[in-house]
Amino acid sequence: MTRTMMASAIALATGVLATGCSYFGGDHSRGAPQIPIAPTVSAALLPQTPNPPTAVAPAPTPVATTPSATAGSSSRTDYSVPANWLCKPGTTNNACDVNLDATVINADGSTSIEKFAPNPNAPIDCFYVYPTVSLDPFTQSDLIPGEEELNVAKAQLARFGSQCRIFAPMYRQFSLGALRARMSGGGEVPVRGTPADAAADVDDAWAWYLANENKGRGVVILGHSQGSGQITRLIASKIDGKPDQAKLVSAIILGSTIQVPKNADVGGTFKNIPVCKSPSQTGCVISFSTYRDTVPPSDTASFGINRGETEAVCTNPAALGGGKADDPKSYWTVFGRDAGRKFVDGKDISTPFAATPGLVTAECVRKKNHHYLEVQINANPNDPRTDDPLTDVMAQGKPDPGWGLHLNDANVAMGNLVDVVGRQAAVWKMAHP
Repeated sequence: MTRTMMASAIALATGVLATGCSYFGGDHSRGAPQIPIAPTVSAALLPQTPNPPTAVAPAPTPVATTPSATAGSSSRTDYSVPANWLCKPGTTNNACDVNLDATVINADGSTSIEKFAPNPNAPIDCFYVYPTVSLDPFTQSDLIPGEEELNVAKAQLARFGSQCRIFAPMYRQFSLGALRARMSGGGEVPVRGTPADAAADVDDAWAWYLANENKGRGVVILGHSQGSGQITRLIASKIDGKPDQAKLVSAIILGSTIQVPKNADVGGTFKNIPVCKSPSQTGCVISFSTYRDTVPPSDTASFGINRGETEAVCTNPAALGGGKADDPKSYWTVFGRDAGRKFVDGKDISTPFAATPGLVTAECVRKKNHHYLEVQINANPNDPRTDDPLTDVMAQGKPDPGWGLHLNDANVAMGNLVDVVGRQAAVWKMAHP
């Protein structure tokens, strides 16, 4: 069964859109994020006026108080207020406390339901910063979660709840509309706040978490795109080589470009945090960007690009030691703008996720000036299962080699990422009884 490729409903990442080392970004994928250098993107791939998000559950008005201590930021966000968290244990309207069941679709078209169960007694924590998804009509978003923030937490984060307690702050990110205006050369959106607000929020949420919730627990720090830009900045400035590095179980930095010296596992972006090489290794970083084998990155594509004497990190979650993974544990979304997506002839999928064992393979490859996770489709046109579960960023009706499979970074090996975190959690617990 052939499936038409289309752009998905989550925000895509940009990158540095301002001077200095600050990261601001946006993306229009399943909920995306930020990178060090923004690729050139045609206005044709940018989403047209999105449908207004459907209200899910009213959230209390977040509170922002206290004069800013960060240059350019007009206010600080109070993270003792539960409403300022997208996901946090014990809060109402927790975006990670949702149905995550998946329909497993085999090559012969047979299906089964895989139930999901969170672990409220998980031994470690996860701290997540989401990608560029906000549909707020200003340059910086507010702190009230819309459907777009709720959906990206469900798509990229909530499955980690089987291995860790989840903390995901709302933050005043560079909005999708502002990104679209910036990249297309169209009319600017009204200014609200400054780009420094996003960094101040992430820093303040992290500081509040450490002071009030961590209590010596290990923590995985993860993000995608704009969120990856923010956690990269956070780790480099507040964790790398500092006392809190001892708490780092791992960093998962998706849809961004982390650099290490060629033929080395440490150095570059982070001076003291090595690349993960096995699921039992802790205190390390996992990072990758995905492209199709049939649409490799363009020469100027920023995701996975090497820079001078350093190269981009690519760690395949399904094969951390290297080599090809013949069956990464992919979870494809069937909700939000992907609701009603067809994965098998004659059957509708009733769960929010679909799994397609054996349909894709993934391997970190070095080609030209890029190091990235290459995804190959193993389709059989004669069976009833979809031939292509992937979602490309499109430009002029074709997959854009500047963006690759940015929309799928978190989906291609989501199950493997969760498994790795589970193994790391067990190792952490043994070392910290």
